[in-house]
Amino acid sequence: MKLLRVGLAGREVPAVRTPDGRLLDLSAITPDIDGRFLADDGVSRVRAALAEGRLPELDGTGLRVGVPVARPGKVVCIGLNYRDHAAETGAPIPPRPVVFMKDPGTVVGPYDQVLIPRGSVKTDWEVELAVVIGRRARYLDSPADALACVAGYAISNDVSEREFQLEYSGQWDLGKSCETFNPLGPWLVTPDEVVDPQELRLTTKVNGVIRQHGATNDMIFEVAHLLWYLSQYLVLEPGDVVNTGTPAGVALGLPGRPYLRPGDIVELAIDGLGEQRQVFAAA
Repeated sequence: MKLLRVGLAGREVPAVRTPDGRLLDLSAITPDIDGRFLADDGVSRVRAALAEGRLPELDGTGLRVGVPVARPGKVVCIGLNYRDHAAETGAPIPPRPVVFMKDPGTVVGPYDQVLIPRGSVKTDWEVELAVVIGRRARYLDSPADALACVAGYAISNDVSEREFQLEYSGQWDLGKSCETFNPLGPWLVTPDEVVDPQELRLTTKVNGVIRQHGATNDMIFEVAHLLWYLSQYLVLEPGDVVNTGTPAGVALGLPGRPYLRPGDIVELAIDGLGEQRQVFAAA
C-alpha cells in the first residue's frame, strides 16, 4: 500500500493511493497517519477496509501532498553509508555505522519549498532511503528481527549545509537541522511492495542534470543491520524515521562543488517509492 497525507500544512487528510492512482479517504479509520496509527496496527485496518470496499474516494486535484507520517518523534540518520559516497568525500569506510540526529521539525512535504539558510554558501542535496518504524525496536536480538519493525519506506532528502556541518562546530547536527531540511514522501510504501530494500535505485537531478545515480546494494551497512544496531543504543518508536545514507554525487564530492542557490530545482526518485521535487529559496 501507499499511504499519504494531502491538504494544507497542519490540516492534512490521511489517504491511501490505489494501484490505479485513485485516492481513498482514511478519515473514518484514523484522524491521521502517525506513530499511534502505526502502533495500533492501523495498516491492517486499512487493508480490511480496502478489501471491503468501504473507503470513499477523495478528489486530490490541486491538493498539496504532505509528509506521509505526521510528527515523527525522531529522525535518526546514518552518515557515510555508501561505499562510493565515502570514496568521493575522501573518508575511510567506517567500521561501525556513523549515527547522528536531525531535528524532527525539519521534515516537510515532498514538494514543499526548501529554504537555504541565511549566510549559507554550501547547501547540498542527499537522496536517501527512509525507513519508518512501525513497531517498537529495543535491544533486537539480531538483524533478522529488524525488518519486522518496519512500517514502510519513503524517499528522504537529507538536505545539508556543509559549512555549518563540517567547519563551524564539528557536530553534524548543526548543518542538518535547518528549517525545511528534510523533505519526506510522497508516500509511505508498506514492506509488501518493497521486495528487497537492498535492491533499489536512487537518483537525483539538479536543474535537470543527473547528479546521483546509485543503488542500495552499495550500502556498507544494510537496513536490517542498521535497525538492529540502533536498537542497541536507542529505542526506536512507531513513527520514527531512519535515514539510511546517500550514494555518491552530492555537491560536496563534485568538481567545482556546485552547491544550491535560490531558484535551483532538485528532483529525487527511488524505485517504487515515487518522486520528489523541491524549489530552493532564500530563507
